[in-house]
Amino acid sequence: MIRIESLSKTWGDFSLKNICLEVREGEYFIVLGPTGSGKTLLLELIAGFYYPDKGRIFLKDIDITHLPPKDRGIGFVYQDYMLFPNMNVRDNIAYGIRVKGLEKEVVKKVEKLANLLGISYLLDRYPSNLSGGEAQRVAIARALAIEPDVLLLDEPLSALDPNLRLEIRKELRKIHKKMRTTTIHVTHSREDAMMLGDKIAVMNEGKIIQVGDAQEIFRRPKSKFVAEFVGVENIFSGKAEREDGITLFHSEGITIQSSSNVIGDVHASIRPEDIILSLHKVESSARNCLKGRVTEIMDMGTIMRVMVDCGIPFAVNITRESCMEMGISIGKEVYLIFKAQNVNLFG
Repeated sequence: MIRIESLSKTWGDFSLKNICLEVREGEYFIVLGPTGSGKTLLLELIAGFYYPDKGRIFLKDIDITHLPPKDRGIGFVYQDYMLFPNMNVRDNIAYGIRVKGLEKEVVKKVEKLANLLGISYLLDRYPSNLSGGEAQRVAIARALAIEPDVLLLDEPLSALDPNLRLEIRKELRKIHKKMRTTTIHVTHSREDAMMLGDKIAVMNEGKIIQVGDAQEIFRRPKSKFVAEFVGVENIFSGKAEREDGITLFHSEGITIQSSSNVIGDVHASIRPEDIILSLHKVESSARNCLKGRVTEIMDMGTIMRVMVDCGIPFAVNITRESCMEMGISIGKEVYLIFKAQNVNLFG
């Protein structure tokens, strides 16, 4: 559907560098990265608001690199919604339909989208009288009204409070399931990426660092930046070697088994939720069992974060109930148990 080849653009002191991406038809594609990584500029190049210095953009195998925005068949939703303040919700949604000269279809399409997004009761209101969540739904309806081949979403949830973010995520998922519009959504939120993305590209400093599904990005990061950005937390540097068909990772006097085949000077990452904390050494299928002492306990709301010194510091997530039942306290001796398949190694 969308194919981006070697796209580069210098914007002041910032540069997008050799971006290559492919988004399949009907896919919900997330571009995940920190503020200032170039996510919005990438969307604006796809939309045609700016032209690249080099590289090409294809939509349905047609080169649209230098087509004007109106001829691309792309809908765009900015994070600040950009609704027309002098038009009510009905006319905001209808705007693109009228620009395309489809006046006879206005009533039907506006009613259909208003029903889909649950905003029928807002049609006669003006943007100044809308909440953030209501304005976001209207902006999405307006972008979908032109029946775009591709929908671009620029941090659509960033201005919303946590409860509303969750609600709009569910709306976006429902809309995509219903309409199957190819969507590219840029965000700095790990939760957005995990809940919405069929495929995720991690971006930093104008470059695409890694592309994969949620399992690949969150459980098998290929760089220290990606591991840190997606919240792995347990990241160690060391050396890996193969011995009797097993990969052994050595760091600070600790040896950990991994199912990865990477050897040499590497990093290891282990997600906190993949570690079992026990008061006793347990016989199990897990190949790794380390003894350590609790150094810190942090209340994270729904979970407790327990820091354990095993020669290297580990973060472990457990439930509040488990923490209380085991009597976890600072200085207590514990065992950390985790599978070799949950030890990700990367260069």
